Amino acid sequence: MKDWTQAFLLHLQNQNFSAHTVAGYGEDLQEFVMFCAGHGWTETKDFTLSAVRAFLAALMQHHPARNTLLRKIAALRSFAHFLLDQGQLAQNPFKLLPAPKRERLLPKFLTLQEVDKLLDTAGEQGRFAVRNKALFELIYSSGLRRSEVTGLKIADVDFFNGVVKVLGKGNKERFVPVTDEALQAIKDYLALRPNPQPQDALFLNKNGTPLTGDGLAYVFKNLAISSGVARKVSPHSLRHSFATHLLNSGCDLRSLQEMLGHKTLSATQVYTHVSLDKIKEVYEQAHPKNKESQT
Repeated sequence: MKDWTQAFLLHLQNQNFSAHTVAGYGEDLQEFVMFCAGHGWTETKDFTLSAVRAFLAALMQHHPARNTLLRKIAALRSFAHFLLDQGQLAQNPFKLLPAPKRERLLPKFLTLQEVDKLLDTAGEQGRFAVRNKALFELIYSSGLRRSEVTGLKIADVDFFNGVVKVLGKGNKERFVPVTDEALQAIKDYLALRPNPQPQDALFLNKNGTPLTGDGLAYVFKNLAISSGVARKVSPHSLRHSFATHLLNSGCDLRSLQEMLGHKTLSATQVYTHVSLDKIKEVYEQAHPKNKESQT
């Protein structure tokens, strides 16, 4: 079974799955294979409903989050489909196993004041202040995912039209507006780069090589601490803040869906739940009975 997991991961890479997805699936499958080996189940024919149930029961003893459990099940389901296509399984072990519903988690977002403080701090601290200012201005300006911003080339930034070309999930390309402040921050950063070329990575690390997702997360963690944000946040929090602040300012869901690169509108609708303060404000201003009480 171990050899087939490697073949499956290579298959995912050939299908242009993101490196993050491949790595996550690899960790989940390695955990499953090790569990099976401990029970003497080492062949693909041992990948049965009973094995899956035993594995999930062992996981549940550690009380994992529901979405963590769902991710592991998704990895195993995909692996099972691959083995079926390769003729390595006689039947699908998940055929009679219902999947638990995904837990809807409200995105963590920053207030406008927290974003301003974080961006100001980014431009003030350390030898990479100019880069960090451009980096986080762009993420907040355009709501980019971590992998999207680290995958950008200089040529992907259209300074004339004020947009950035982004390669999102499933290799789907989209164009997202960029604020003038973010564009200027990028110009300031590129002005410090020796002979930048259009096909060079937009953001580089201290070694002059493309900034990675892990490197971005490390920089952001230190920045959040320096700026005094007292909550646990991540680069993705800036994406959530972008979406929430746009909705609170009147942006429609359909436009926001396009900018975020969501496949379905339901994925974008989660942000309506975190805009309750704005809803209450509109309600207080619009409801006729409330207007009477204010006169």
